[in-house]
Amino acid sequence: MTRVFDTTVCDLGEGPLWHPERGQLFWFDILGRKLLTRRGAFSRAWQFEHCVSAAGWVDAATLLIASASELFSFNIETGAREHVLPLEAENPVTRSNDGRADPFGGFWIGTMGYNAEQDAGAIYRYYKGELRQLFPAVSIPNAICFDPEGLFALYCDTREHVIRKIALDQKDGWPVGESEIFIDMRKDDWGPDGGVIDADGNLWNAQWGASRVAAYNRKGEFLREIRFAARQTSCPAFGGADLSELFVTSAATDLPSEEIDACHENGMTFVAETQARGQKEHKVLL
Repeated sequence: MTRVFDTTVCDLGEGPLWHPERGQLFWFDILGRKLLTRRGAFSRAWQFEHCVSAAGWVDAATLLIASASELFSFNIETGAREHVLPLEAENPVTRSNDGRADPFGGFWIGTMGYNAEQDAGAIYRYYKGELRQLFPAVSIPNAICFDPEGLFALYCDTREHVIRKIALDQKDGWPVGESEIFIDMRKDDWGPDGGVIDADGNLWNAQWGASRVAAYNRKGEFLREIRFAARQTSCPAFGGADLSELFVTSAATDLPSEEIDACHENGMTFVAETQARGQKEHKVLL
């Protein structure tokens, strides 16, 4: 069963994050340059000067947020922000996109061109004060998520239509070796977008243009799908009291006006009941 969680229409909804200490969902409208939240009947939005896209939680009051030009800490209670380090600040072509904290306290973040220029972006990892580029020449970085045991990471370039898997060093979480193809979607009409791995190791992947989130087992085999009213599902996150609810953002950008008129849910944020057990979102170490 799926329902609308929040009726705010996002141009490009992204980066849902269930804060485990607050029991509260946060997400972004990248093109609207907003951070949004809702808990019960309470909702709020913060406006920023630049595009913002993804976050990790630091403590009960603090998020680490990725913007078009920097990583910065953000105090949820006061709205105060503090620069952490630049993120392609000298490159006017790019902005941040998909990101997630890893089991070692690191934070992965992808960048891409505002117009999805070919190979304009990259995927980075922030860890204990260092920002290191992991994968260059990425067009649309997505599906960043992590094995429950911290053995590997998944990621993709949506334009390539494959989700990749790479091993992680068990000491500090840096990727090691070469990536391998985990799921090949090159024969499908949709593109792999944001993803999250549940406590049993199954991947839940939002698929842009397919109106769905699809679940895959540890071997990359299709398990099932959850359908949503919005066509451009963008990113899932587990949350709720027992982490069994799947929150999913969507986007209204680039849809024809007649489609938006026919389906007002495009761009809204959804929640679905699942039988899965989500992982607790990992804490970022600043």
